[in-house]
Amino acid sequence: MAMQMGSNAAEDDVLSAINTTPLVDVMLVLLIIFLITIPVVNFSVPVNLPKERNELRETKPQDIVISIDAQGTLYWLDTPVSGTAALVDKLKTVAQQTPQPEVQIRGDLAAHYAPVGQVVYACQRAGILKIGFITEPPARG
Repeated sequence: MAMQMGSNAAEDDVLSAINTTPLVDVMLVLLIIFLITIPVVNFSVPVNLPKERNELRETKPQDIVISIDAQGTLYWLDTPVSGTAALVDKLKTVAQQTPQPEVQIRGDLAAHYAPVGQVVYACQRAGILKIGFITEPPARG
């Protein structure tokens, strides 16, 4: 008996072809599973999400605006205040008014946190109940 050595070109062509039908079947099954389960996951709990709104707020005449510049200088409306002790004295007279006005703090972007914290602490010591911070709205566009 003779043994045949060498390769047959027809057999190599058959072995080089890949059958992709099972791969396509698996992918279609996964696609169907994901299409069925995604809507269930997204809407399982009904929640009312907040809407973005831009609220215009006007300063009332009785509100007190305390400004802090970049160097940490305190201003009562437009007049400079000598220190936190003088600020507490002014705030104590305002705290006795009925209804009590709101204190609005305008802090410079470059100001340190310490002067702003001192104003908040002064309001607390004076008995002010309403404190607000004035900021600029973000730019549109």
